[in-house]
Amino acid sequence: MLQPLQPELSENAIPCMGIVPNQLGNMDVKISAMDLDPMTNRANGLMLAAALAVALFGQGLRAQESAVGRRFIEPPPIPNAPATLGGLDRVASGQAYDAYAESHSTLHDFEVEVIGDGAPAINGPGAINEYALQDFLTLACQHNPTLRQARLQISAETAKALQAGLYPNPFLRYSGEQIGVDVEGDKDSPGEFQGMIVSQRFVTGGKLRLSREKYMRRAHVSQHLAMAQQFRVCNDVRIHFYRALAAKEILSLQKELAKTAEDSAVTAQELYNQGQATRPEVRKANIDLQRARLAILSAENDYRQKFRQLLSVVGVSLTEGELIGELMPDAEPMSYQDALSMVLSESPEIAAARAKLAADRVTIQREKVQWIPDVIAEGGAGYNFDAKETTATAGIGIQLPVFDRNQGTIRQAQLDYQRQQHEIRRTELELEQRLAAVYQQYLSALQIATEYNRLILPEARLAYEELLRSYQDNRVDWPTVLSAQKDYADARLALVSQLEQIRTNDVLIRGYLLHGGLMAAPGPTPPGHIDSVPKPR
Repeated sequence: MLQPLQPELSENAIPCMGIVPNQLGNMDVKISAMDLDPMTNRANGLMLAAALAVALFGQGLRAQESAVGRRFIEPPPIPNAPATLGGLDRVASGQAYDAYAESHSTLHDFEVEVIGDGAPAINGPGAINEYALQDFLTLACQHNPTLRQARLQISAETAKALQAGLYPNPFLRYSGEQIGVDVEGDKDSPGEFQGMIVSQRFVTGGKLRLSREKYMRRAHVSQHLAMAQQFRVCNDVRIHFYRALAAKEILSLQKELAKTAEDSAVTAQELYNQGQATRPEVRKANIDLQRARLAILSAENDYRQKFRQLLSVVGVSLTEGELIGELMPDAEPMSYQDALSMVLSESPEIAAARAKLAADRVTIQREKVQWIPDVIAEGGAGYNFDAKETTATAGIGIQLPVFDRNQGTIRQAQLDYQRQQHEIRRTELELEQRLAAVYQQYLSALQIATEYNRLILPEARLAYEELLRSYQDNRVDWPTVLSAQKDYADARLALVSQLEQIRTNDVLIRGYLLHGGLMAAPGPTPPGHIDSVPKPR
């Protein structure tokens, strides 16, 4: 009986499959032509097809693996500078940012010029105007409309005092009696008497003196209110000046952060070229760079806003320029008790309330003498046609205070006086409430700024310098240095924000908590107060 022939396998061939493992794609399968068994041939065919499929898949994988490292994919490019939309605001058209973007479009080195007092100087075409705090204070005292209103309020009360103390004018009248009466020898006679009569009211009880004193005391109230308005304006000028100064320093620091972000973007691309960074890491660096550029635009717009708000309080239009000043306070810190004692003893608001109380006291005195009747005297001369001679006339009269002795008005004046006593206390409590909030912000900012100056800022700077030296000695990589540089700039930004808070609240405390330089100056008489007669009295 004939035995079926077995396939002859070459050396290193896999039995029954004919696949040489070390030579993919080169199958070495030998099948004897004497093999006539149909079942065996069918099985061998299926096994051969599977082996061919596996060999082709492995060959494709090996070809794909062989392409890795042979083709370089460019990293994501560094984005262009964002649009400033300068046409929307020609003054705030991003001049400083445009200059920055021009100089950094090709990733040049970034430098910020700082003048002696710490404010950043942006060099541009033409001369840059410089403004100090005293310049704005002088201009505000000359041009702020609320200060003029307050001064006019004083003049108005002085004019009332002048008018209230003037003596009444005499009254001249013509008198003719029995004109056209028929007498003997004259059917239509000119009458019995014709002549001129003068009358005069004589004011009693010291009414004019008290009226003038009352309005002079109200003028004194207006003086305190004008002083309070001057503090409001000057405090607002100082606050907006320091805010604009802080915004300018923040703009300078944002430019430094943008330079750090540019260095990070360039470093990410270099690391990608060396195979040490991925494309998502490069894209993240580009996003951080664009955010830093947008932060420059926001800081520049914020500075423009603060500068314009400052000019609105001053009351004049000025070209944009450099602010000369220091954010760091130069005065000794004030304790809460000292601040409270100063505010309660020197506040113009309390002084105005006390002056108003004195005016109300005089008002009571004035109303108490109002019922005393004035004397009205009259006299005149004329011709008596009946007696055929010149005659004179005289008269005197008073108003009898039988029913009206000014009781209601006196009571109203007394109630106003009592109300003003409570107004003084209310003003003191309101100042204490406002001082509590302002002093808390002042103290918190002072504590934070002190620690930043004492520890955080020096430590951040030393960490950056040590990492920079370590990088020069090839002990750390460059991204670590850039991270320390960013931390140092962030610490300086935080310090600027705290210094702005210190300056703002220090101005409010030393300025008796007054602000609102464009709020209309109040008058000396509150709503509902006694002022009930047409002519001041």
